[in-house]
Amino acid sequence: MDLRVRRIAEQMKKEIAQILQDELKDPRVGFVTVTEVELSTDLRYAKVYVSIYGDEEAKKQSLEGLSKATGFIRREIGKRISLRHTPEIVFRFDESIERGDRIARLISQIKEEKGNEGTSGNSHGA
Repeated sequence: MDLRVRRIAEQMKKEIAQILQDELKDPRVGFVTVTEVELSTDLRYAKVYVSIYGDEEAKKQSLEGLSKATGFIRREIGKRISLRHTPEIVFRFDESIERGDRIARLISQIKEEKGNEGTSGNSHGA
């Protein structure tokens, strides 16, 4: 991805985050964080990756709300970033944060188990 595309993607990320926080009034959209925007090289398509706080139902509801708001968000992006064509926006759930959290919990659990092995198995005295 060239520098211009990366710059525009970063600007879109900031603008979409601001729109979601301040202007989107859909009650289905809960605590959503924009984690990344991937733009096609021709700037016509944007995949917007979001992390959503909550259970599976909350995530599903938030993604539905984002899908319904895509037209509004795209219009707002068109007003804020001057491009020949405003990209088509598709929201995707970003699982990397959850995956990282799960790995960290597993590592912590393994360390805890190893620590318990060292303290409980040493009853052989001299």
